[in-house]
Amino acid sequence: MRKLLRGLKGHGQWLFFIGGLLGVAAVAADDTLAAMESITTEVLIKSDASWNGRPLPPYSLGDPEISVVRVTIPSGSALPMHIHPFATAGVLLQGRLEVRTPQGETLEVNPGDGVIELVNQPHGGASIGTEDAVILVVYAGIKGQAVTQLVRD
Repeated sequence: MRKLLRGLKGHGQWLFFIGGLLGVAAVAADDTLAAMESITTEVLIKSDASWNGRPLPPYSLGDPEISVVRVTIPSGSALPMHIHPFATAGVLLQGRLEVRTPQGETLEVNPGDGVIELVNQPHGGASIGTEDAVILVVYAGIKGQAVTQLVRD
């Protein structure tokens, strides 16, 4: 121990500096931990099936491209029948939305609701509330390929 102390003799200022850095790092770590403890997360929706209960298909091959899109559907308006060839999910931010299939399946969506869209299944949506429906949509697509395709009769 004496040998170690003799080796450190004259280096007190360095030890003080390093000790100070460790103290600052500890305070910064405490601040980070405190901030992280105040953060909350809420899973809005998580599933291996679309909203109508059908299983989601495997992910597509190709170069992935994620798009986050804000879609506004005026009150009283409807989207035409369309399909999404890739996994798509959204969260309704405002208004009310009804999603429909040609077979008569429906889903009513209210603000804060998460929706896992149908993949390769025709559907449409209508803004059924008194205010515009605004939905934040996340498309997990393939670079260079459309994430929405209109259904032709």
